[in-house]
Amino acid sequence: MVARKKKTLTRLAAGRPPLATPSRSMTRKASRTLINKHHQLEKTRARAIRSNDKEAEAKIAAELENLGGLDHYQKASLQGQSIDRGGDTSRVLMEWLPLDELKGQPQPLRMLEVGALSTRNACSTSRVFNVEHIDLNSQEPGIQQQDFMERPLPENGKGLFDIISLSLVLNFVPDALGRGAMLLRTLSFLNTDIGSTITTEPLFPCLFVVLPRSCVDNSRYFTDERFDELMAALGYTRVRSKKTQKLAYSLWRRVAGAARAGLTFPKQEVNPGKTRNNFVITLKGQQT
Repeated sequence: MVARKKKTLTRLAAGRPPLATPSRSMTRKASRTLINKHHQLEKTRARAIRSNDKEAEAKIAAELENLGGLDHYQKASLQGQSIDRGGDTSRVLMEWLPLDELKGQPQPLRMLEVGALSTRNACSTSRVFNVEHIDLNSQEPGIQQQDFMERPLPENGKGLFDIISLSLVLNFVPDALGRGAMLLRTLSFLNTDIGSTITTEPLFPCLFVVLPRSCVDNSRYFTDERFDELMAALGYTRVRSKKTQKLAYSLWRRVAGAARAGLTFPKQEVNPGKTRNNFVITLKGQQT
């Protein structure tokens, strides 16, 4: 009888069963579905609040809770922006900046990241910025749990920043006026005394904005042109832009002082079509 040749094990794991089943991360499709559903419910709840429909508001709040609430939404967002999926939006900002010039500055620039999901993104680890991270539902010890709209205003020049990041934040605000109010509020936190010669090309103070591409490419009420008009009314000018399959990136330099009183930017249909969405940003007699 010929002895059977013993099979050689190529990996240790091949010779024994796993000790535990590895946990699977949320798929891209599942995270996107959860995020979209969360946004839809938040918009519906905002309408219920405006119409003072307490019953509908309570029902929608229960649905949001069944989805896992804000904590589960944030985990889905963090999954969507994980490094292995190429989702760190701050890497685009770093590509746009003159890093050699900035690294030569005696002090790092101050950055406020609103809606921060991680303290380990490209901006945070660049040593170009001192980054303050805030979010409605902190996912890490280094992220302060805070609502930007309730953040105390700077006093005596303290609490100002050279750059503010609103990456996938505006689209989470459930109503158009709220989005406009958030953009308007950024003016109160930017350091207008920063020297224009800090870089060869004037870039600071500035605002970094990331939106789903559909917000500017497939909305009935909002386009790149309307975005430029809105930001110009606030005293911003676009200095960088980029679009990927899913996202629209933009960098805006603040070029004016205080915004004029009673700012108004109405909702108007500029891109009709049955397949369009209703994303829009408005201002209505608002002041800083």
